[in-house]
Amino acid sequence: MLLKLSSLLLIIFFPTLGLSDAAENWQIGFQDPATPIMEGIINLHHDLMFFICVISVFVTWMLSRTLWHFNFEFNPNPSSLSHGTLIEIIWTVTPAFILLIIAVPSFSLLYAMDEIISPAITIKTLGHQWYWSYEYSDYLNEDNESIAFDSYMIPEEDLKNGQLRLLEVDNRMVIPINTHVRLIVSAADVLHSWAVPSLGIKCDAIPGRLNQTSLFIKREGIYYGQCSEICGINHGFMPIVVEAVSLSNYISWISNKLNE
Repeated sequence: MLLKLSSLLLIIFFPTLGLSDAAENWQIGFQDPATPIMEGIINLHHDLMFFICVISVFVTWMLSRTLWHFNFEFNPNPSSLSHGTLIEIIWTVTPAFILLIIAVPSFSLLYAMDEIISPAITIKTLGHQWYWSYEYSDYLNEDNESIAFDSYMIPEEDLKNGQLRLLEVDNRMVIPINTHVRLIVSAADVLHSWAVPSLGIKCDAIPGRLNQTSLFIKREGIYYGQCSEICGINHGFMPIVVEAVSLSNYISWISNKLNE
């Protein structure tokens, strides 16, 4: 809820600012989420940062206090006490309790990431050296052939104004918003990894094995990703572009593809 409110306030007070669906120069944080999974990942990160900050401040204070009070100049005859039952119970139980608190949202998020909810669309994604292939097997044309196409990176000299270097492709993967989509990911030659940060997805493409993951995009947009598994000399030149459109536009796109 807080994430949605902050995004809404940015759009209202800074209308020229857009949501970040691609990497930016000197970017440190996450890209803007477009799926419930990515929202969960960012929220878990913020929760963990709270614990990390508190623990870091406490440990720094303890070390500083120890160095100050156990300095030879201030205490030439230190205590010979080597055990303390109470303090040992405290510093054993407290971290365990913190881990239990962290485990609840962590396991919930892991379960949500693996869950496939009655997909309306299934898309097969195949990694090659060095491009991606997509197949929409749910739709058949008059020749009983499914929609299938390859997606290559657009060379720098062919880019148009506003297009992103090393991220644009000639054929985008188009999917509708607010629809459960299943991705079946594999590879034809070596290991690849289909990863799009804004969607919270990183699925390995392994030759001879089918991996699956799910998508539920909440807003229209163009989302950029890249292969995230070193797959050879042109590993950095096989980007991924997912275009999320309204259902009506998606139906029109499917119809045009079937008539090609």
